[in-house]
Parts: sequence; structure tokens; C-alpha cells
Amino acid sequence: MKVGIFYELQLPRPWGERSEYQLLQDALAQIELADRLGFDYAWCVEHHFLEEYSHCSAPEVFLGAATQRTQRIRLGHGIIQLPTNHPIRVAERVATLDLLSGGRVELGLGEGQGPVELHPFGRRVRDKREVWEESVRALVPAFTEQRWEWHGEFFDFPARNVVPKPMQKPHPPLWVACSNITTIASAGRWGMGALGFQFVSPAAAHAWVNRYYLELTKNQAKLADYPTNPNIAMVSGFMCAPTDEEALAKASGWTFFVFCLSHYGRHGIPNPGEGNMWQAYQEWRHTDKAQETLRSGLIGSPDTIRRRLREFEATGVDQVILLAQAGRTAHEDICRSLELFAREVMPEFHAREPEHARWKADVLAGRVDLDADDADTYKLYAHQNEDIVRLTPAELKAKMAAKERA
Repeated sequence: MKVGIFYELQLPRPWGERSEYQLLQDALAQIELADRLGFDYAWCVEHHFLEEYSHCSAPEVFLGAATQRTQRIRLGHGIIQLPTNHPIRVAERVATLDLLSGGRVELGLGEGQGPVELHPFGRRVRDKREVWEESVRALVPAFTEQRWEWHGEFFDFPARNVVPKPMQKPHPPLWVACSNITTIASAGRWGMGALGFQFVSPAAAHAWVNRYYLELTKNQAKLADYPTNPNIAMVSGFMCAPTDEEALAKASGWTFFVFCLSHYGRHGIPNPGEGNMWQAYQEWRHTDKAQETLRSGLIGSPDTIRRRLREFEATGVDQVILLAQAGRTAHEDICRSLELFAREVMPEFHAREPEHARWKADVLAGRVDLDADDADTYKLYAHQNEDIVRLTPAELKAKMAAKERA
């Protein structure tokens, strides 16, 4: 199993004049440390206007800085929002980043969160899946073609040679955000890596890993001509400390992460610049639901985390992505956690990576029969509840139509 780290660049209020500066400097230092410790990936999101939850609106700039402070770790867009970016600009920026990094970029693609993010860019929530699919088709050939044009419903541009071209040929590996768990099946059909959150249980992971690889091997329908990227990665709240008690005490940032997801999904941002998510979070953080959220993550001593990871490793998950930078989790605690995990936990899972690679090769070659478990019985990720449910594209369209009829 490979291991990554994950960044939303969270910054709870109150903010000082240098708060955002220090946030970025600390995150870059953590990625530099992870590179030295042998972590495989560093991922960062793209979000807009989500105050306190994510101040990562220019991931290409942040990752550009990371290219110059690292040597080996792969740098992932997790993800670029295609509805809020023009395909040509995505191709240009990703190729430049790939050149700066010496060919270490992973390209995750997603749709955007909802009205708060999409409406200022002139995009409708109900159209975001269609925009995303057209953008993939318009984007991918720009990495390789010397002359490329596109005339579609959402994008239209004349023939040009988009430069520069990426170092990786034909281009960085493609991933898709799976915020709705059913998108994992779509990721398999599209032949892309699946970027999702930690599963509720190993049984759920087993079911969805099988569904992903069955779709990828039996029902593949790519959106464009690109190499298949057969990978499932799961993001999890994370804190590793000498004891479970110490880890839980330092991991409250993960509950802030989940609280914000719920709050923005239900309420949006009615008064931009005037809210205070950290203050609103204070009552919720002591609820039973918050404590349940803490227990859902990879949070604990090395032994505790090792046991949980072994369960997910056995299901065929390819990568675990650790989210430590959340809420007000201290920079020093994040660094100590990464160091302890790298020393006490990660070597065991890296050592078995060749065994996993052989299993995957057998799956892709059809030498392993995957049972078609009913993955649809598992509707949510481990951190989700009735307040955090991402609708499917069809459900979004129905909801928007109902609003118009009301």
C-alpha cells in the first residue's frame, strides 16, 4: 500500500495579518518532510470561497512551490475543478508543473462543491457532470496534439498548439474525485484512478474495490484516449501519537473538517466575510457525533493505526492518503505524527507493495475472479452521515427542477 498526505489548507478564524502566509509555509515544510521520510504522494485540493474550510484556491501555485522543495514525492492535484477552469489553461498549467517537478504530477479532476463555488464562475450545479465530461474530452488531447480544436456545448476554441507539453508521456496519470461513493464505479468505467474517502468498514472497501476493478476490466468506456490508471485511494483523518489517548486529543481538527463539510453543504455562505465557522463548531465538537467522527479516522498509536490499515490493505485499496492539516492542529504535532508513522507503521506496508502489485496485475489480466458484491448497499464514507450526503448528477437535476417548480 502506498501512502500520501492531503491538504485542504484549513484556517479557522480569527485570522492575523500573517495567518495565511504561515499556513502556506507550514504546509510546504510538511511536504518537504514527507518527501524526506519516504511518503509517496502529496495531494492538495482546489476550492473557492469556502472560508476557514479551505484556503487552497490556487493549487497549481502551491504545488509549483512544492516542486522546488522536494525530490521524489509525487505531487497530486486532488482535484482541479473542471467547471471553473478552461481546458486549455488546465493543460498549460499541468504541463508546466510536470516540467518543474521532473515528471512527478498526478492529475485529479473533479466537478466542484456546489452553488457557493460554481455560481460565481457562471456554472450551474445541475450541469456540472456534463461540463466535467466535456472538459475531459477537450483537455486530454491538448497534452499531445500539435494542433487541437474543440467545438462543444460548454467550451469552444479554434485550432492551436497548446504549449508546453508535459514531461510524462503522454501526460500525468488521471484520477477522478469520488465524493459521492457511487462515482467509484464510474471511475472504473472511465479508466481513471478513484480518489475517495475512507470506507465505513473493510467489507465496504472490499465491495467497492471489486466493483471498481470489475467496471475497469469488463465495462470500460473511456471519455478520451488516455492510459488507464487502475488505482483506488482513500483519504482519512489522521493523527499518530505514542498512545491512542494522545492521538485523539490532538486530532480534533478532523472533526472541524467534517463539521465544515456538513455546514457548507446545508447552509452555503449566506454572508461572505462575516461568518465564523470555528465559533459555530465549538458546540458540535463535544457531541456524540463528533466523537464518532474521531473514531472513524486513522487516529491512534502506531499499533492501532497498523491494525486498521492491515484490514483495508487486505481489500485491495492501493493508497491511503492521510489528512492531518485540519482545524487548528499544530504544525509541530503534524510533523511529529508524520515522523512516528514513517518510522513505526509505513515500512511494513511499503514492504508488501510488490505483493499488491502482483495481485493487481493478475486482476487486470483476468487471472483473478472478483466476486460481484452488492457495493450499492454501502452508501456513505466513514465520515459521512445524514448531514453529509453528496447527490448523484441525476439527483441534483431533480432537486434543481423541484426548486424551479416551487
